[in-house]
Amino acid sequence: MKYLYNFGILIYVFLVRVISPFNSKARLWTNGRKEWKTRLKGKVSRDNTNIWIHCASLGEFEQGRPLIEAVKKTRPEYRIILTFFSPSGYEIRKDYQAADYVCYLPSDTPGNAREFIHIVNPAAVIFVKYEFWDNYTLLLKRSKIPLYLISGIFRKDQHFFKWYGGFFRKMLFRFSHFFVQDVESMDLLKSIGIENITVAGDTRFDRVVRIADTSKSIPQIESFRGGEKLFLAGSSWHQDEEIISRYINQHPGKMKWVFAPHEIEESNIVRLEKLFSTKVARFSEFTEESAEARVMIIDNIGMLSSAYRYAYIAEIGGGFGKGIHNVLEAACWGIPVLFGQNHKKFREAVELLALGGARCFYSYEDFSGIIDNWLTDSEEYLKSAASASEYVKQNTGATNKILSKISLKDINNPFS
Repeated sequence: MKYLYNFGILIYVFLVRVISPFNSKARLWTNGRKEWKTRLKGKVSRDNTNIWIHCASLGEFEQGRPLIEAVKKTRPEYRIILTFFSPSGYEIRKDYQAADYVCYLPSDTPGNAREFIHIVNPAAVIFVKYEFWDNYTLLLKRSKIPLYLISGIFRKDQHFFKWYGGFFRKMLFRFSHFFVQDVESMDLLKSIGIENITVAGDTRFDRVVRIADTSKSIPQIESFRGGEKLFLAGSSWHQDEEIISRYINQHPGKMKWVFAPHEIEESNIVRLEKLFSTKVARFSEFTEESAEARVMIIDNIGMLSSAYRYAYIAEIGGGFGKGIHNVLEAACWGIPVLFGQNHKKFREAVELLALGGARCFYSYEDFSGIIDNWLTDSEEYLKSAASASEYVKQNTGATNKILSKISLKDINNPFS
């Protein structure tokens, strides 16, 4: 199996290179790993004060971010080496100020793993949520370098827990400690003989609370909202937008309506504008006269988490596609949220539904009924809003739990 794994890695790298001239993500993936040894050696000192933190992509980075910033604040003598597997993480966070060096993770070949670990010489290594690489984990174990998994979550259908999963289970036994999100994940790990586990929760709760505490006002949205209630569709996709726009066209005066579409290309903004029979304003072109519009489209990236503070109700996009976006960014403001049907793989969405802080809609009729209920039944609305707020508060603290258990003492590293 080891040979098949290494061969599979080589085939994957080869195929990505083949399609790179025709695929922008593959091109970024390939080009970003060129000359990685030279660049790494020029930026990283080998004095055993590096902490290597690895994230698959942007979502995992947001889970790791609270811990990165906590380490940077409490242990400034350590340098953070942050790696990404995918371009969607690296290209957006390559200039992240809390990390001392950000790069792509070299593909998991025996040679790459040995060279990378030799150059970085980490005092400790932290993988976020996913990512289990055989050659990297094996060399870290042999080198007696502590390896931690944070915000881990496991499901019984994963290959680790199948009869044929012996090769993959070996990777898990190389971790020094697991910090998992829930008891179910702990029980699954214990079922295969792993005991070094802490149910710490999800660090994303700490992240969204910090965002809320440090968010800045957005005068344009304040002016647009005026004294009315405001509905915000965050990271919206076509299917969400078609349902919501139908309601708006029938009831434009019930609230002010803001859309922060997932895709902000001009063609998509134009398509979205055409869905409405009422006046629409773009955030980038907002003037005093724009406040008269019933709909605003946020045509930039990076504002959404702060914009939720102005919402009375929030819709989280992606529920009619591959899966919903970040529910917690809205819920932390103490507002009820709703989303489409593809949410079951997201623990926080399922739990919010059970607590009454969220609702799911499958059709226009569902959406209309939920909105009308929250607008007309103030007691029901306040109950949902309070449930959302309390859920976030009750689940904060994962970062401190993890930080208190991770050892950052000097490691006897054979690569030194």
